[in-house]
Amino acid sequence: MRVKITTLAENSATIQGTLAEHGLSMLLQLDDLWVLLDTGFSDTAVHNAHALKIDLSRVSHIVMSHGHRDHSGGLLSVLAETGEVTVHGHVGIWKPRYGVPQNQKPKYAGLPYVREMLESLGATFDLSDGPVQLSPQVMTTGPVPRNTPFETLDARLKVRVGQGWVQDQIEDDQSLLVKTPRGLVVMLGCAHSGIVNTLYRAQEVSGEKRIYAVLGGTHLKSASREQLEKTVDVLKQLDIQKIGVSHCTGMVASAVLAQEFGDRFFFNNVGTVTDWEF
Repeated sequence: MRVKITTLAENSATIQGTLAEHGLSMLLQLDDLWVLLDTGFSDTAVHNAHALKIDLSRVSHIVMSHGHRDHSGGLLSVLAETGEVTVHGHVGIWKPRYGVPQNQKPKYAGLPYVREMLESLGATFDLSDGPVQLSPQVMTTGPVPRNTPFETLDARLKVRVGQGWVQDQIEDDQSLLVKTPRGLVVMLGCAHSGIVNTLYRAQEVSGEKRIYAVLGGTHLKSASREQLEKTVDVLKQLDIQKIGVSHCTGMVASAVLAQEFGDRFFFNNVGTVTDWEF
């Protein structure tokens, strides 16, 4: 069994000819199955796929980890490459969501395209409020229950209700899972529900307790020292062998994880390829 993951859009890029942006997109290749998790903020994922000589027309599934623009804004340009493709997401991906920093003007942060436009370009939407099985080895977590007391939502993320604002619960947050002989490979979008909650959910829906690798956005950029310490404790208890962080992890959290996990840690930026035989 060969699992290959290539990061196509992320906040940093180190390969000449590729671009960085605030967003995330990762391509999973498992035998003949090609699945794209998220599409980045703009057309950068497509640009980088061309630079890395990756043919996106082979993608048969797109999984949206949630409806924020930095994960969905590239969908239009990706569809121009894929043609007809199934797009999996939660039923709430079109929620009218905003970033509302203190004393700053609200900024729209949601999915920037209407469904009908995307369908006219070849997207068939499979929207669900639970886990979805893409193949015997690949599935989504579906919504992630919030059970840990130390993982909290970003207070700046809001949903407009009438003329006011309420906290965005980001119910559509989900991740992509690959079952391997050595445990799960967990591909995170932003882990708004918390990386620990997400990993527990992955174990629950997959029936697999072992977690071999975790890649993607961990949303630890604003985490307190207490949250970081408790997160590290759980990751050690789970005995995760590979931790590749991206996007919303933040430099402080990345430094802590690098120090705690040594050669099990890596930066998962644009052009990073993880290629494992199981």
